[in-house]
This record gives sequence, C-alpha cells and structure tokens, in this order.
Amino acid sequence: MQNLILFNKPFNVLCQFSGDDGRKTLKDFINDKALSDFYPAGRLDKDSEGLLILTNDGKLQNLISDPKHKWEKTYWVQVEGSLTTEAINTLKKGIALKDGLTKPAQAKQISEPEIWPRLPPIRERKNIPTSWLELKIREGKNRQVRRMTAAVGFPTLRLIRYAIGNYTLAGLSSGQYALTQHTQ
Repeated sequence: MQNLILFNKPFNVLCQFSGDDGRKTLKDFINDKALSDFYPAGRLDKDSEGLLILTNDGKLQNLISDPKHKWEKTYWVQVEGSLTTEAINTLKKGIALKDGLTKPAQAKQISEPEIWPRLPPIRERKNIPTSWLELKIREGKNRQVRRMTAAVGFPTLRLIRYAIGNYTLAGLSSGQYALTQHTQ
C-alpha cells in the first residue's frame, strides 16, 4: 500500500516546500519530519484552494498527476454573474483555448457549498451577482478552469478543487491534512 497526504491547500499558498521570500508554502502546514519525503502529485495555483494529494511513491505521483491516466478532478467554481444554460452547455462540449480544444467537461450549476471563508475574501460588486459551478475535467492545462469560465463570459472569482478521483476534501478544513493509504 502507498501512503498519501490529503491536504486542503489554502488560498495564496505555493505548492512546494521550498521558498524563503516570505510566501507561504507547504512547509508552513506539513512540517513533520516523518513526512519529509512526500511530494505533490500535481499542482494548484497559489490563488486556487482545495485538494492537493502528496505521496512518497514516484509511480503513484505520476499516476495521479499525468492527464493520460484520466483521474477526474472536481472543481467548485464561484463565477461573476448569473450562469446561463448556454454557458454550461458550452463547457460540456469543450472550449477552444489558445493551446487547443479542451475535452468535454461535466458541468452544472450548484448552490453555494458549505465551505470555509476565504482570506482575503473575494471581491464583491454590489450590482453583479455571483454563481457557483461544479466542473469535472480529466485534463490539466495551465489555469484551465479559469480560462474555460472566462471563455464563456463568467470570470472565476474563487476556485476550489474538491476531489481528485475518489479522494475528496470531506472533513478537512482549510490548512488541514490527513494521512491515508492508496489501495487501488
């Protein structure tokens, strides 16, 4: 069995252990010497939040992070504006981005999830509502979810990765992690 760390990465934290320029990194949250040989399987931008899986097994790290293995990733996305059926249907078909067409996604509007407050909070505009979207994809182009929502006219305000494959954030507050084992 291979060991995993499921980490709920907070906003504005880098997905690396090194860094001496004052920015928060993984070492600010996972600093147990017994876990020093764990490395992220994939990345989240510093301005994204949510599930990051770390492992001490190189083959498993590749299996999780390489898009050719098609592990589904579920994102909860707060966007600016009131989502339309047309935008959701376009996301489902795939979006033409500068680096190519995205694969079709599973997309649906959701109610605001019960989650932790973001620090600092997102920008709010009095006269512009926000909506929440659940987006499931099996690829990982650079800043893909943000570019997809922008392409359909709904800029991302907050991006949370809720799940990778069968692993989820369930029970993890922002900045918390849990050890588990990969048994598949």
